[in-house]
Amino acid sequence: MATILERYHEKFAKSAEIYESAVQRVPTGGHQSRVVRPFPLYVDDARGPLKWDADGNEIIDFIMGYGALILGHAHPAVVDAVSERLSHGTIMAGASQLELKWAGQVSDLIPSADRVRFTASGTESTLMALRLARAFTGKSKIVKFHEHFHGWHDYVARDSGIITDRGIPEQTLSTVIVLDPDVAALDRLLERDNDIAAVICEPGGGHWGQFPLDNPAFLQDLREVTAKHGVIMIMDEVICGFRLSRGGAQARWGIRPDLTTMAKIVAGGFPGGAVAGRSDIMDQLGNEDDALRIAHPGTFNANPVSATAGVAALELIANEPINERADANAERLRAGLRDALSKMEVPGLVHGVASIVHVALGVDDDGSGDASSVSHEEIAKATSSPTPEMVRLAMFNEGVDMMGGIGFMVSAVHDDDQIDRTAEAFERALRALREEQIV
Repeated sequence: MATILERYHEKFAKSAEIYESAVQRVPTGGHQSRVVRPFPLYVDDARGPLKWDADGNEIIDFIMGYGALILGHAHPAVVDAVSERLSHGTIMAGASQLELKWAGQVSDLIPSADRVRFTASGTESTLMALRLARAFTGKSKIVKFHEHFHGWHDYVARDSGIITDRGIPEQTLSTVIVLDPDVAALDRLLERDNDIAAVICEPGGGHWGQFPLDNPAFLQDLREVTAKHGVIMIMDEVICGFRLSRGGAQARWGIRPDLTTMAKIVAGGFPGGAVAGRSDIMDQLGNEDDALRIAHPGTFNANPVSATAGVAALELIANEPINERADANAERLRAGLRDALSKMEVPGLVHGVASIVHVALGVDDDGSGDASSVSHEEIAKATSSPTPEMVRLAMFNEGVDMMGGIGFMVSAVHDDDQIDRTAEAFERALRALREEQIV
């Protein structure tokens, strides 16, 4: 019987051929958030919850643009709006009414968004938020939490679990303090160090909720401690914004941060991000005093195409049960995955919030799916390579793409049949993994 790797090479032979040529021109053969070994799939066509690779294989997609596509691929409302926009120009190097409409939608949905400024990516948004916090407070240091990911720039790379410190000056790294997500420890730190400008966190927990927090208690305590010490609280809602609820994590759990960073869903699947928050902090971007103004150039910030896509997507999210559909799909998937683990007698934890689903093989689950009682160390061990890599390959062989072999981003357009087929595919993948003694 063919192994998982043998099946992968056979099923995706055209992608393997493309990869051999691609690595001669592009490192890793093309952009990948997590490198797929032995080679990635090359995909050029996608609609709704499906995509098709170079070999013509139909794949049920649960990466969904790394979480950007809660509406699915090529949603008609977004496609129609953007197609019409293209005939009027893509960038006019002037102010646009589209930007104002887009900002108004963000302000209507995100509770803390007194002001909104658009960027070209989530990484740029967290970089801008940290600069705003440092300028406003006059302080230099930032606190982030272990395994919380905020993009690839120098100030948030340390202990992100994805980016290494290689190539980052020690002088930069020395301005960033990394803590375990322990508010009491943070309180003690802020008592003794008066040079901390901001604390940034993923409100759903590190790595889009892979390492869950004790929500909403953690966020409430974090809000109280940062306010007590006059430190800026930044909620990084790049992934969970408009996904954990229409108003993101802050609306779901009733927390009002000082600054919020966004990307992915906010731009309707197009390149784009945003920083939003208190007017007194944000207005540094428009201060009439040159010495106090924070400059924010950027050729593609708030470009009309991304603005058009963002407006179309947020209008649907605001007025239709998009979140409710995605959440229901995710709950159905969680149930199916747990059933597959039970049938195959493989220990594993299935958890997640709203339309995000996480899987940690080898972790005992009491049936509740409550990951808050499982240590981060145990989850980290269960979700570290090479097992997740093989899980993802086994699922590819069954016609499903998932996030890093550890989870699923569920959309509002996955249907019951696709959800059930995914659970069945997971069961077959577990069988293949068990036959090779991987699980």
